[in-house]
Amino acid sequence: MSSKPSTQFVDEMIEVGFQGNSPLEKTPRCPDRLIWRNSVYQVVEELAEWREFARKGRMSKNMQPQHATRASRVGSWGVGRFHFQVKVESGEIMEVYYDRAPIDVDKRKGGWYLVSVQSVDVK
Repeated sequence: MSSKPSTQFVDEMIEVGFQGNSPLEKTPRCPDRLIWRNSVYQVVEELAEWREFARKGRMSKNMQPQHATRASRVGSWGVGRFHFQVKVESGEIMEVYYDRAPIDVDKRKGGWYLVSVQSVDVK
C-alpha cells in the first residue's frame, strides 16, 4: 500500500478563528480554526510559519532606500504577509496567509487566504 499526496491550489479568501486572547490585528499568530466553503477545519498542528514584507510593483518604488530597508524587515502599513502551514483534524495540510493589504474602504485591515490543501490518498 502506498500513499500519494495530492495538492489542490485554492487561492480563496477564508475566515479564521482564534481561541483565547485575540491576536494583534496586523501581526497575527497561527489561527486555531479555518472556515472555508462553509466548513470548519480545526488546526491540530502548526507545521511552518514565515513572513514576507517585500514591497512589490509600484509600492517598491514609492519609498526612500533607507526606509525601504527597514520596511523589508518589519513591514509597513498595508504591506506584508504572514504565512502558515497547518495540519487540520482531517489530516489535510493547508497553507494559509494573512495579507495586510487593505481590500477596500470597508476592509482596511486586510484578509486571510487559503493557498492550497494537501491530502494524502491511500492506494
